[in-house]
Amino acid sequence: MARNLEPKCKQCRREGEKLFLKGVKCYSDKCAIERRNYPPGQHGQKKGRLSDYGVQLREKQKIRRIYGILEKQFRHIYRTADRSRGITGNNLLQILECRLDNVTYLMGFGASRAEARQIVRHDCILVNGKRVNIPAYSVKMGDVIEVAAKAKNHLRIKSALEVANSRNFPSWLDINVKEMKGIYKNYPDRADLPSTINESLIVELYSK
Repeated sequence: MARNLEPKCKQCRREGEKLFLKGVKCYSDKCAIERRNYPPGQHGQKKGRLSDYGVQLREKQKIRRIYGILEKQFRHIYRTADRSRGITGNNLLQILECRLDNVTYLMGFGASRAEARQIVRHDCILVNGKRVNIPAYSVKMGDVIEVAAKAKNHLRIKSALEVANSRNFPSWLDINVKEMKGIYKNYPDRADLPSTINESLIVELYSK
């Protein structure tokens, strides 16, 4: 399976902001953005002005990197969002937020989305009592997501859940930390998602 093997800290530096790709490290003073907040490469410190297309492209790349989506898959998700009823940008974010690997991360079962994706692929997550190992699986309102019994003693999952619990969980999730399970209560409103994401730029990019 194709993967993005570019170092995660370089991805954050390329976009000029924290994408929270490395779990706990992103909250420490070891974060690359805290130390070198400029693009990687020998010309990274030279400031240049982006064209409108360049701004739109960077926004698309940023969202792809946040959710760990490759280009072909991202185009498919956008087409699905465009065909659905409602505002295309909001539909796009909803599809991304409902992915099982993202929900697993938000519920604290993985320290990062990449780790959560690995946990899903290793048959460590149950949806409504059934094993699901597809990261792109779309979670629906009312679905119960939980850590499989065989994985409840994994130290990485325990550690990630402990850290997530100390930072509070999103309001659209109902988490039982002790039982390592949660309910996807409802879809998040746009106001609940990061304001640093500008989905309208992606709609403009793909509308050309």
